[in-house]
Amino acid sequence: MAESGKQHNTYLPGHKDVKHHELRTAENCAAYLLPTLQMMAEEKPKLTLLDVGAGSGTISTSLARYMPHGQVAGVDLSEDILRSAAQHAEQIGAKNCHFQTGSVYQLPFPDGTFDVVHTHQMLCHLDSPVEALTELLRVTKRGGVVAVRETDMRTWSFWPMLPALERFFKIQLATHEAAGGTNAAGPQLISWALKAGVKRDQVTMTQGSWCYSEPVEKQIWGTSWAQRVRTGEVGKKALAMGLAKKEDLEEMAQAWEEWAQTEDACFACLHGEILVRK
Repeated sequence: MAESGKQHNTYLPGHKDVKHHELRTAENCAAYLLPTLQMMAEEKPKLTLLDVGAGSGTISTSLARYMPHGQVAGVDLSEDILRSAAQHAEQIGAKNCHFQTGSVYQLPFPDGTFDVVHTHQMLCHLDSPVEALTELLRVTKRGGVVAVRETDMRTWSFWPMLPALERFFKIQLATHEAAGGTNAAGPQLISWALKAGVKRDQVTMTQGSWCYSEPVEKQIWGTSWAQRVRTGEVGKKALAMGLAKKEDLEEMAQAWEEWAQTEDACFACLHGEILVRK
């Protein structure tokens, strides 16, 4: 549990410019979990799964397809984004999904509630990832699984290498860590699990990747980052830290828009992935 009265950092990017989150599915973000999830659902059809940091709900609802007789609970801090998640679940008929607000540091569930606890790209934003992972383990049943996937922001790779995007990349790393996040979260997952009290033989690790090269993917990714740089908290943080001026941010935003329209453009990055068997 979180220390009483302790203040944690906030999610710097916010939930306003998150169209690119809707690209995320179980298949492209949790493939490392799916074989285990399918096996568990066969053995126990009424499986329970918690998705922490559920956001737009696209991962939560696609995980729910692999356990049609089970129940998926999605938790996030933002009531606004959870309303969007609930609407998405209703639109696609994911009746075994429900969403509620909650903090990863104090999840609103008793010990050992869920068979599977999943989070994607959340610990990298937190100032106390080990404390959060300890809480994920708390609400997992004995014999259950905790699944975590986190990016290694240092591996962001893009083409064409527009000068303004290279400057953006340095600013993104600096503002992320200044806001309390961790750029190298993916490679640290085993370390964080051990610090949370897990034994080494309980953890298996893999590496996954994203690659955006199709026109729709590029349009969503580039537009989202252009908005975050131009009017979002990332741009505001860069200004406050003296890393850029308004005209620099506008140049970066325009570079993302140019990148999105470039035929041979692509973006990729690596993610660390762990399964912890409790």
